[in-house]
Amino acid sequence: ENTDVSLRIMAEHARSSAILVNDGVFPSNEDRGYVLRRIIRRAVRHAYLLGSEKLVMPAMVERAIDVMGEAYPDLERNRDFVTGVIVREEEQFRQTMRNGLAIFEEEVAKISPATVAVTATVPTPGIRIENGVLPGEVAFRLHDTFGFPLELTTEIASERGIGVDTAGFDSAMDEQRRRGKDARKVAGQTDEEAGVYRELLDQFGQTEFTGYMDGESKGRVLAVLPTDGDGSVEIFLDRTPFYAESGGQIGDTGSIRTDTGLAEVLDTTFALPGLRRHVARVVEGEINSGQEAVAAIDVERRDAIRRNHTGTHLLHWALREVLGPHVKQAGSLVAPDRLRFDFSHYSAVTPEEIEQIEDLANHEVLANDRVRAYETTKGEAEAAGAIAFFGDKYGDVVRVLEAGKHSLELCGGTHVKALGDIGPIKVVSEGSIGSNLRRIEAITGTATIERLRHAEHVLDAAAAMLGVRPDQLVEGVTRRLDEVKALRDEIKSLRQQQAGGDATELATEAVDGIVIARRDGTSRDELRELALAVRQQPGIRAVVLLGAPEGGGAALVSAVANGSGLHASELIADAAKTVQGGAGKSADVAVAGGKDPSKLDEALQQVRAAAGLA
Repeated sequence: ENTDVSLRIMAEHARSSAILVNDGVFPSNEDRGYVLRRIIRRAVRHAYLLGSEKLVMPAMVERAIDVMGEAYPDLERNRDFVTGVIVREEEQFRQTMRNGLAIFEEEVAKISPATVAVTATVPTPGIRIENGVLPGEVAFRLHDTFGFPLELTTEIASERGIGVDTAGFDSAMDEQRRRGKDARKVAGQTDEEAGVYRELLDQFGQTEFTGYMDGESKGRVLAVLPTDGDGSVEIFLDRTPFYAESGGQIGDTGSIRTDTGLAEVLDTTFALPGLRRHVARVVEGEINSGQEAVAAIDVERRDAIRRNHTGTHLLHWALREVLGPHVKQAGSLVAPDRLRFDFSHYSAVTPEEIEQIEDLANHEVLANDRVRAYETTKGEAEAAGAIAFFGDKYGDVVRVLEAGKHSLELCGGTHVKALGDIGPIKVVSEGSIGSNLRRIEAITGTATIERLRHAEHVLDAAAAMLGVRPDQLVEGVTRRLDEVKALRDEIKSLRQQQAGGDATELATEAVDGIVIARRDGTSRDELRELALAVRQQPGIRAVVLLGAPEGGGAALVSAVANGSGLHASELIADAAKTVQGGAGKSADVAVAGGKDPSKLDEALQQVRAAAGLA
């Protein structure tokens, strides 16, 4: 009966997982991604119950696609992609599950060690613990460290007749959330501040935004509120060209001027949805509620932001063209100096793919098609093919951005008028930011030219140092590296010759076949080569060399011959401690370093004692 239940759960979860991944959901710890992760992990856990040590989801997902492919053609087309995502999640969870189940078994043993055998890492149906309760902090640790949802822990525990302290789990979870909230809080809102903002919104309504068309506009000061500590104020206007940070685009800066004062706007944010807040510093006179004001953004800064924001849309389209339609935006930052775009994808983007993405985006820039923004209903926008993102909230009326012939997205940001205004687009970095999440950063416009110019300056300087033209730099570097290698080989040969002469001289100082000497100004590597050369001399049983290298500190090398009856590391163990260092454990050759060269003479005597020569 239990086997039948497990098989049914696995089959159902394979089907559900395939549908979710095909819809663009990736395993994660939030929202729909968390639901998918729980489904996959529960299926894997039941595979464990059946004793399966191999991956089970690939074959089951393949079979589910076979069955549903005719009804869901997209599922068939995305077969490899869907299977790959689920396989990676199963592989990751199987590793963490082994560790987590071991912890679970240890805790079960603590509850009732006399009645439960805890030799397996897989829960064994039929084992019962009467009146046992798994502590909430253990359930939380399984969740936090090993990714066990509480439901999974409860299910495993119930098969043993064990309860779970859910109140304790909730308490631990609340404490973690409190710590996280405290850590994230930079400048929170008090209830009093929220009340003032609400009154402004109720009294005057939402701020009219004029910034799509204008960089400067007249308005009326509704309120000037002080902030804590830094001397800045919050200025509220009835209408403003300042874009408030949202949708990844950072807030505008600029100035607000009245008849009696001037304020420098440092940032623009939303105090409440629809209520724009200008964080500013009054630099001349004073600004008061009720005054007429002229609000002007930093146009040059805004233009750079426009280029980067529209560039983000082109990159999004190019990413989907190159990597596949599963790519979806998962976050962004649009600043004047760069753009950052987070997206769903299951592997690193290769350099060749980056080049394809750049080429596609720049081809659109060179085409210089117009950029058009318009408002319509959400349904009409979706019918036209506009991309909306899961998790974003949209009203009945939405703003659509049409960036050329290929990019159509819902977006409330500010943009260029034509794609050619963006200028050249260059991706400067790509990397992972989480499970199935990637991030690229890019630059546009003059920033790309500045980067190219800087690279040219570096190449010119490097070429001049090598005495070649910039286009001959690789050949010049290769030639110099070959010269350096030849010189190093020559130096090594000379050192070996010198070490051979020094080795012969040191061998004459041997006592009972043991050489103990000090050589300052010699690097650790040179000291080691010399010690090995001395060991090769006839009649030498062991050699220990100590010295103070030119770079500072202390160096000790010990080498013993086979059949000498001596141990290399033991000869210098005490001496290494004396110079505030430590030695390796090798029996034939041991090297040690230390911080205090002033104790080398004392260390030398300790080596003689260890060798039986004191």
